[in-house]
Amino acid sequence: PILGSIAFPSPTTRMMMRASLVCVALVASASAFSTPGSFAPARALRSGRASTCAAPRLAPASTLRGPQGSSLGLSMVVADARDDVLERGFEGQSDIGLVGLAVMGQNLALNIASKGFPISVHNRDPAKVEATAIRAAAEGELPLNGYKDMGDFVKSIKAPRSVVMLVKAGAPVDATIDNLLKHLEEGDAIIDGGNEWYENTERRQKDCEARGIQYLGMGVSGGEEGARNGPSLMPGGNKAVYDRVEGILKKVSAQVDSGPCVTYVGPGGAGNYVKMVHNGIEYGDMQLITEAYDVLRTIGGLTNDELASVFDEWNAGDLESFLVEITAQIFKVADSQGEGYLVDKILDKTGMKGTGKMTVQQAAELSVAAPTIASSLDARFLSALKDERVAAAPSLPFDAPAIEVDKQQLIDDVRQALYASKICSYAQGMNLIREAAKANDWPIELGEMARIWKGGCIIRAQFLDRIKSAYDRNPDLASLLVDGEFASELVSRQQSWRRIVGYAVQAGIAVPSMSASLAYFDTYRRERLPANLIQAQRDFFGAHTYERTDVDGHYHTEWNA
Repeated sequence: PILGSIAFPSPTTRMMMRASLVCVALVASASAFSTPGSFAPARALRSGRASTCAAPRLAPASTLRGPQGSSLGLSMVVADARDDVLERGFEGQSDIGLVGLAVMGQNLALNIASKGFPISVHNRDPAKVEATAIRAAAEGELPLNGYKDMGDFVKSIKAPRSVVMLVKAGAPVDATIDNLLKHLEEGDAIIDGGNEWYENTERRQKDCEARGIQYLGMGVSGGEEGARNGPSLMPGGNKAVYDRVEGILKKVSAQVDSGPCVTYVGPGGAGNYVKMVHNGIEYGDMQLITEAYDVLRTIGGLTNDELASVFDEWNAGDLESFLVEITAQIFKVADSQGEGYLVDKILDKTGMKGTGKMTVQQAAELSVAAPTIASSLDARFLSALKDERVAAAPSLPFDAPAIEVDKQQLIDDVRQALYASKICSYAQGMNLIREAAKANDWPIELGEMARIWKGGCIIRAQFLDRIKSAYDRNPDLASLLVDGEFASELVSRQQSWRRIVGYAVQAGIAVPSMSASLAYFDTYRRERLPANLIQAQRDFFGAHTYERTDVDGHYHTEWNA
């Protein structure tokens, strides 16, 4: 038989919790473990007496999974905690609380509990509280307390309280804060871990602190796996809140050779801003990898098996990164519903949640060139026009000439072009953070941002070590492109880079982010651009004036005179 419960930090408390909160399903027969959709009988343990649960809500035994995905043959219902928990003296036992138990919230809560920090959790959907409690029990009776009532949830946390929110950005965050404020007390703190617009974070911090509640906005990167096993964390806002929870954050974040992947980013919305730009870089990175895939497949004729081998090889070298690693794995997955590979059956429409758009909007607002990131966003917009593209294809034919290439040379050229383009993407993101820091008076250390991205997050990559070193050498570095090491690499790779963009143009294959990166590089390295003509045109039709190269001052010419 397997006994599941909501786990608390001490054996005595766990015994009391079993006696007051949890309906457990005990499965003794082997058939209960293997029959899909079977239900296990449940008993409720209350006040030390066994009694049958009234109208128990049970999940199919086959849907409850252990840490490795194995069936536990276990069903559990969390009883109404409102009376039993407080009557038995559990109030104020948890180190931290978490509201919002979707994928990220549930996994972060389990991560915190697995590091030995008792945590209370709440969700407006009680089923998610139950599901989280089941996982906590299955993964080793972790010290996790589930509450269906917000008031009881808040009371269960040690004062001064720290409550993490992981709910959808926007109005749901405001609604959650309003509910929390009914129960929190002066000196308590709210930590928003969602992908929130940084100005919303600053507004909420101001509003909460007017009521005596401290506020921290914290970027969380790493997806489901990162949240459970160690994300990259980017907290910003009230420094006192960070200091209070620093010990927990350092334990639950990803661990790399240079330390935990968390640091205090800065005041106000700095943490959310850095996470936004992180996601913008992620957009660029993913699009560049996709373009490399398209060139290798379309021009080089590589099969999925060959692509998997190439990306595995790249991941063992200077392109080592999470995204390259998972790309290799994607090419290996067969379609379980038919012949061939799954990747070839996926509809070519890319979704998005908005942070890439925010990044591009901010780049425009601060006059920071970010063409790699912007073109990756445009590529997503165009991918969404699937029906239009299908209709347009017959009307816009292109007879691509045959391009004879050496397959191994093509693979190496694409590798070089991908690496050089990635440098441009990261350079653009870092420049945007730097300009935002200046505009908002945030003391952000760019080298430290690169360091905390080394583990846990989606854009983690080997060369982040080198980016950190570049900013350590020169904190005022104008651009990664002019760091000695990166400049040398860009120059040495540019011939491969140019060949790949040229091949793509000849073949009629769009490589918007790779070509935008090359254009960014070529524009940045030129001493003189044709922008003089644009300024002359502006002066012609709008009397906007111009500066001269030989004499100081601003001038206007009557061009029609």
